[in-house]
Amino acid sequence: MYAPQQVRRARYAVGAVFAVHGAVTGSFATRVPWIQDHAGVSAGQLGLALAFPALGASLAMPLAGSISHRFGARNALRGLIALWTLALVLPSVAPNLLTLCLALFVYGATAGMSDVAMNALGVEVENRLNKSIMSGLHGMWSAGALIGSSAGTLAAHLGTDARLHHALAAAVLTVAGVAACAWVLDLQPTEDEEPPPRFALPPRSALLIGAIGFCAVFAEGASLDWSAVYLRDQLETSAGLAAACTTGFTLTMAIARIAGDHVVDRFGAVRTVRASGVIAVLGGLLIVLSEHPATAMAGFALMGLGIAVVVPLCFAAAGRSGANPSLAIAGVATITYTSGLVAPSAIGLLAQATSLLVSFVLVTVLSCGIAGLAGVLRAGDRRKVTRPDAAVPEPRP
Repeated sequence: MYAPQQVRRARYAVGAVFAVHGAVTGSFATRVPWIQDHAGVSAGQLGLALAFPALGASLAMPLAGSISHRFGARNALRGLIALWTLALVLPSVAPNLLTLCLALFVYGATAGMSDVAMNALGVEVENRLNKSIMSGLHGMWSAGALIGSSAGTLAAHLGTDARLHHALAAAVLTVAGVAACAWVLDLQPTEDEEPPPRFALPPRSALLIGAIGFCAVFAEGASLDWSAVYLRDQLETSAGLAAACTTGFTLTMAIARIAGDHVVDRFGAVRTVRASGVIAVLGGLLIVLSEHPATAMAGFALMGLGIAVVVPLCFAAAGRSGANPSLAIAGVATITYTSGLVAPSAIGLLAQATSLLVSFVLVTVLSCGIAGLAGVLRAGDRRKVTRPDAAVPEPRP
């Protein structure tokens, strides 16, 4: 049993790990053009290579549970986050398409396994604190991604070789991630606890919860990659205004995630997600019905506000949905990663066949699924969970 101060300290430690995880993603994303030039691949070949992180993550995620069972939660997270930060170096040193695909496969596999491990520990801390923290943890991930991308933008502006940039970033982030793991909960399997299977299909509960995450991540991927294009092509705005639309979307997402835990504690996961879905639908309607850039930008801002807390709450619900939290979280993560992979290309293909307006009608329809399926999260609502070893909740003002 952990003392309340130990659990609170573990909360901040897991938050730091989330920030490190996000910083790796931000560091990589800003140097993709350099990596493309260094590997000598075309745009089409780069698109093929960028499918490999999702493939690697999907195949490796189910292994996270067995790794945690064998080595304990703390050691597993320490090792997996170190592998993920060090994997940042691999894409920048790949000299051709084949090696780039292999590097990105490893990059994605380590990303997925560490993602499952840190979300599982986040859910455990949330249960013991008896208060919502998952939205804030994902907000820390967004903050880390912003820091990593800002550093990457500066490195690109200075013309720094991405191999040097990523080597330095990997070294700093590895030290930070491993150090933070010293204060996470050191959960060990009981003597009579059977190890989870190395590979297994996601449980049914994860499929239903994952369906909500799929809708949210589809809307997120579509908005991130296509919001600027939508304003430019549909409403004929300037490049600067179009870029500002994407910034507004990411900003509302970050703000909503940071503030989301207070809303969840007040209203519960089901009502929060249901309201989030309604907000996302309203945003989608503003987007597809707008005739003025300001209206469309407001729509994308509402879309970001509506989907921000959905995925964190899906992970939290998956962690409480059955006897094997890691397997359920891996199932939900696999579905959401797949959605993130499919969304940008699906929007592009549909836009080519019809129009970009029709593509965002699809996004709006999928957003209806968030509100419609919200009841699935009821079984994993934190406020219905009681734990005999939970830490005493922090006093409320």
